[in-house]
Amino acid sequence: MRELNKHPALALLPVLLGVLAFLLVIGPHALDPQNIAWLKDGDPATHYLGWVNFRHGPWTFPLGLNPSYGLELGSAVIFSDSNPLLAILFKTVDGWLPETFQYFGLWLLACFVLQAWFGWKLLGLITDNAALRLLGCGLLVFSPPMFLRTGGHLSLVAHFVILAALYLALHPALGRRRLAWGTLLGATALVHAYLLVMVALIWVADLFGKVMAGKLSRRRGLIEFGGLFALVSVCCWQAGYFSIVDGAGGGGFGWYRMNLLALIDADGWSYVLPGFAKGGGDYEGFNYLGLGVLMLLPLATIALRASNISLKSLLLRWPWLLAAMIGLTLFALSNQIGFGARTFSYPLPKIIEGLASIFRASGRMFWPVFYTLVLLVIYLIVRGYRAPIAIGLLAVALTTQVIDTSIAWQGLRATKMLPPSSVWTSPMRDPFWESAAAHYKNIRALMPKNQSEQWQPIAWFAATHGLSTDAVYMGRMSPKALDQAQRDAQRRLNAGDYAADSLYILDDDALDLAVKSVRSETDLLTRVDDFVVLAPGWKRCEQCLPMVDEGRSMSALPLSQPGLVQLFNRKSRQLLKGWAAPESWGTWSEGQEVQIAVRVAPQSTAIVMDVLAFVMPPRLTQRVIVNIDGVEALSTRLTQVQDNVLQIPLSAAVQDKLKNGQPLILQIHLPDATSPRNLGLNDDARVMGLGLKSLTVR
Repeated sequence: MRELNKHPALALLPVLLGVLAFLLVIGPHALDPQNIAWLKDGDPATHYLGWVNFRHGPWTFPLGLNPSYGLELGSAVIFSDSNPLLAILFKTVDGWLPETFQYFGLWLLACFVLQAWFGWKLLGLITDNAALRLLGCGLLVFSPPMFLRTGGHLSLVAHFVILAALYLALHPALGRRRLAWGTLLGATALVHAYLLVMVALIWVADLFGKVMAGKLSRRRGLIEFGGLFALVSVCCWQAGYFSIVDGAGGGGFGWYRMNLLALIDADGWSYVLPGFAKGGGDYEGFNYLGLGVLMLLPLATIALRASNISLKSLLLRWPWLLAAMIGLTLFALSNQIGFGARTFSYPLPKIIEGLASIFRASGRMFWPVFYTLVLLVIYLIVRGYRAPIAIGLLAVALTTQVIDTSIAWQGLRATKMLPPSSVWTSPMRDPFWESAAAHYKNIRALMPKNQSEQWQPIAWFAATHGLSTDAVYMGRMSPKALDQAQRDAQRRLNAGDYAADSLYILDDDALDLAVKSVRSETDLLTRVDDFVVLAPGWKRCEQCLPMVDEGRSMSALPLSQPGLVQLFNRKSRQLLKGWAAPESWGTWSEGQEVQIAVRVAPQSTAIVMDVLAFVMPPRLTQRVIVNIDGVEALSTRLTQVQDNVLQIPLSAAVQDKLKNGQPLILQIHLPDATSPRNLGLNDDARVMGLGLKSLTVR
């Protein structure tokens, strides 16, 4: 049996485990490099658009700069969280790649396989029993904090670098340590800054501990520290970390903390265990162990007491690593310590708080401690029980972990298993856009900001048409550059003086200024596909497509043309009263009375709304009563969540009123609207009835 446990073929087991876990949790669709259907919303869209603009942009030095994606605001591929390690690699072979290409699915597969591989290596430091190693490895792979990141911050799925760092630090006779640590630190620097801090801290603790214990001479320790510090600095420089020198910090330290109850707070990741009330930003400190691991805790405690294992002696074998774990825990908790919904705070010096704000999502920093705790539990089970019993306990725990967490990861899987598509659906469909792309070098958002309301379609348009843009969303942005860009934009709006090489997309505030100063003899100001467009010099461009100019007569409320689909996934002046913050799909009503303003042509016969409904039939349905000028125009009841269409007829009396050009005010009464909290679903207190996705006119 001992010989069998040492067979080289066993090294395939963690690889197979990683692949199996990937297929179970993510699914195969993400592996298609031309499938971008799962990358069109939220943070994945940010990562993908950063890559597409980087791919089509010029080569720079440092390599990770992304000048066409940000313009004067500055940008690097690290700040769009597009994984510089793979972005730079695949840009070198861009000529051989298909027009649509994404590497994020391959990255997720690599993360799962390497998580299993380094878990297997770590368990090899505890036991040579293949069954025990594989089961323990499974508990490290089915990690709720890691799985959670597959829904958004894809680079942060690389928890394997933490396991790799722990393996290097705990290995009793690590050879060629500079090469091993250098490779790990360099690769991590090219993936994500948060992971780099965790891995670097483990390395420094290991290095200092080895020097203090006499296992490394001071000379060798200094050489290693200096050499690897220089290597990491070069990698950070090439990834573009230093391209933004004044925007490293950000608000949120103490808000994005880890709650003291995080290890047992299922927060929707268990069929059995409940979630706890907590602070609004505590989701960043999600560190739920999982029901399987929690089941092992009392058994590990029994093993500790019944055996001759000394926990104190065990921990003090690595005193500096222990100190690092304590430091990471304190930082994760922040100075705003949360216990459930309660907060206990203590002051920090301004300089310390400013430095801490660089890594404001401090709750993430507990991840190395999380995996250390899981390893400790597995160690106590393996060493405290006979092998057959330990195998049985770990098997039950892993089965429980997989089944119980499936309540959450099945939902994440559903977002990856959408029907495959290599086409990014853009709302910019009018022939105007192709004509504009041939005429301008840049497409800009007014006012410039980080994550402007329409940044995604603008960034996609820029990337696919070879334009540069300042419509971006980045993890960090230079405050000075942003302030200067906004000042310049304000000056241009006031003077009506726009860059001849740039097409401008205006928000509502910019429109208010533009209509007063636009130079109508040369510049085009109009709406195209629900975008407010200002095109400098368009009227003197012989090759440009003729367009109807609204100019200084343009209204802040769009004229709903027949057949034009208006989306409500951004702030809109049409939503007058009773609407929540917009989301990627549209906007929920908030309260039992809402109002919407609509400008329509006199010949219009009906207003059609595509809506969601907050229903739980048969217990909860939604009555919808629509009044126009105090007269009821529609009364209906919605019984399904999706695919609801409200067709509101426009009477002859209403059509007669449309001739003066005034907007219609639709008053929508939702007497059955309620909140998820009232129904015991979660803590969301919004009183919701319907969600407005789009509006068209007939």
